[in-house]
Amino acid sequence: MANGAMGSSRPSSSAIAQPAAADAALKNPQRRPADRTQDDRRKAAAVLEFFGIQPGMVVLDLYSGGGYYSELLSYLVGPEGRVVAHNNTPYLSFAGTEVAERYRGGRLPNVEQLIAGNNELDLPVQRFDAVVMIKAYHDVYFVDEEIGWARIDRPEFLREVFEAMKPGAVLGIVDHAAAPGAAAETGGTLHRIDPEIIKSDMKAAGFVLEAQSDILRNPQDDYSTRVFDDSVRDRTDRVVMRFRKPL
Repeated sequence: MANGAMGSSRPSSSAIAQPAAADAALKNPQRRPADRTQDDRRKAAAVLEFFGIQPGMVVLDLYSGGGYYSELLSYLVGPEGRVVAHNNTPYLSFAGTEVAERYRGGRLPNVEQLIAGNNELDLPVQRFDAVVMIKAYHDVYFVDEEIGWARIDRPEFLREVFEAMKPGAVLGIVDHAAAPGAAAETGGTLHRIDPEIIKSDMKAAGFVLEAQSDILRNPQDDYSTRVFDDSVRDRTDRVVMRFRKPL
């Protein structure tokens, strides 16, 4: 991993981001118009407040895609903080030109890009105050060798993430919900995941479920459609969970 994921000591584990700070991140004048059009449906200010992201934190944005959240995290952690925006090659391909445009000219100086394969993260130990996975955890059950998406060694992946977090650090997850009892492989077909699978996986990895939020729930979603279908795109039933690495 490239150098740079350094930062100040972690704020109190009980700290919750102030709404004004998250709102200010969304109102930052540097933001691109294309990002602003997504704000209402993503409810990003409420999500970041729920995760408790604070100025000065070092945050890992796993499978950050085009970087919508990475940019908001950049503004929220501020100049004393650091954001590591991770992608693998398939995610970069999916994001298209968005990544290059977002980071062109060093416009987000406290964001470091980490390009690493699924089983090649090579994360530093006890570096991060928070880790977020936004609409990405289901992909630990996705496999497509043709596009370079290797099967993820899930226990090892979660072990490495756990070890990379400071004691008391937060793991924040947003993901597309699957029907209750849906097989884990739904993550690779519909790109959804049963929330109970997330809970079970995290418990096995040593995380503690601290809280859940209904801010992105949508009871109109019947869970039968791929999340990229126009009928549900950006309107899926999404779970929001906050886990904690024990002190």
